Amino acid sequence: MRLHYIQHVAFEGLANIRSWAENQGWTLSATHIYRGEKLPEPEEFDWLVVMGGPMNIYEEKEYPWLAAEKQFIGKAVEANKTVLGICLGAQLLADVLGGRVVRNQHKEIGWLPVVLRPEGSRSVLFKGFPAEFSALHWHGDTFSLPPGAVMLAESEACPAQAFSAKGGRVVGLQFHLESSPESVGLLIENCSDELVEGKYIQKADAIMKRVDHFAAISTSMGLLLENMKKI
Repeated sequence: MRLHYIQHVAFEGLANIRSWAENQGWTLSATHIYRGEKLPEPEEFDWLVVMGGPMNIYEEKEYPWLAAEKQFIGKAVEANKTVLGICLGAQLLADVLGGRVVRNQHKEIGWLPVVLRPEGSRSVLFKGFPAEFSALHWHGDTFSLPPGAVMLAESEACPAQAFSAKGGRVVGLQFHLESSPESVGLLIENCSDELVEGKYIQKADAIMKRVDHFAAISTSMGLLLENMKKI
């Protein structure tokens, strides 16, 4: 299998997804879109993963490549590829599928609970997951549910945490399961200005010391990807 991913900044890469895909023996390729790299044709990959980033999906003047990326994601969905969007990637997917991306009432940064909705508990995608689990969050925007999609998970601060579309072949996660201590360390290094006082914002040391959570989401990321393979 061939997994292609889009990276939006130098410090947000595949992390746990890379080790899972390499263990599968899959071929990996990437577009570092912030560098102006060319996007592939849909026939060149089987899976597409759209990573996170500190920009917003509506900032096309500041990041002109966003318009081309949205068109590309739409082509991948139309070509029946498996598509996973994470954080910014989930918001891009929601926008492409007809949802609306707006500022959330609260920023969520740190280890916060995600609760599966009944639809999520019934979904093949979250088979083997507990009804509530901790995930790493780092976002200020949220999205409305695109037409024909299913909302799968929520949190206290943000009702839109995960959705699926196209029979489960297209998945958006507002939260992070792919994060590793190294990748979160880079996030903190590059985005520490966002770690302000807030009801749902944790301090850097509180985030980094949760070794147990890092181990748990690594397992959960692998489980979700294995579940996606079955669809």
